[in-house]
Amino acid sequence: MTQNEKEIIQKKFGATIQRLRKNKQLTLRQVAAACQLDNSKIAKIEDGKFNVSLSTIIELSRGLNVTPASLLNELTNDPE
Repeated sequence: MTQNEKEIIQKKFGATIQRLRKNKQLTLRQVAAACQLDNSKIAKIEDGKFNVSLSTIIELSRGLNVTPASLLNELTNDPE
């Protein structure tokens, strides 16, 4: 996988997190508190500037009340 492909995946994942957060009408701080993560880390994830670990994906899914698989499915279902 090229660096460009990695960056595209990070940006898509971040866009998914941001969309879910906004659809649930949650602030960065609310999601960060629910995930037990720093709100600046959530912002970096949403901006596609942070490569998340598996444990972070699980924390995000808990904070957004979705399954970890649903966060990853969005990446594979996107035609781009």
